[in-house]
Amino acid sequence: MQDELACVEGMLENKNSIVAESGSTFIMGHAGKHEIILTQSGIGKVNAAIRTFELIDKYHPDIVINSGVAGGIDKETRIMDMVVGTDVVYHDVWCGEGNEYGQVQGLPDRFAGNKELIEKVLKANQGKRVYGGLICSGDKFITDREELENIKNRFPDGMACDMESGAIAQVCHICKVPFISMRIISDTPGVEGHWEQYTNFWEAAPKESFAILRNTIENL
Repeated sequence: MQDELACVEGMLENKNSIVAESGSTFIMGHAGKHEIILTQSGIGKVNAAIRTFELIDKYHPDIVINSGVAGGIDKETRIMDMVVGTDVVYHDVWCGEGNEYGQVQGLPDRFAGNKELIEKVLKANQGKRVYGGLICSGDKFITDREELENIKNRFPDGMACDMESGAIAQVCHICKVPFISMRIISDTPGVEGHWEQYTNFWEAAPKESFAILRNTIENL
């Protein structure tokens, strides 16, 4: 989220922005004892993969933290909840017999978030509705109840649905960089008033998401 990006940028000291030849902007600075490299991936798997690889290739981060929004796909999820991806799976990938649905052939059927980082996120945000769960990723904004039910049937433990986490997780897996994806729930697709949920969400969401991200960074 652009507003969330601005919130994170505001906590950085000694900032320096670099625009790469590709047009990608990277904002570097310090937050406490940590050096932070901040960038915005853009929408969808291809944009997310390109930016993640560029980030890793140029700056060699110790960890990658992805923060953004997702639709809630479980009856227990509510708007403004934060789902931390214990695992990430593609809901729109099928490579044929011999592979699990969602598995890119030759890669894991699910990409696991870093357990140590997940534990730190949950500990830093005790008392908030922040919990671990499966994030399902695909190149489609899910609004239709039938599509939602198809994803949930394939992945009964799915908690959130987004468009970038899978690609970021795949690049980090290939590059052997620990990662976590943190997704604040913007809406619950398929319910009555779904679009109103989504449009009303944006005013408060960046600050809520940033508060959780800031707690996480401060406790790393």
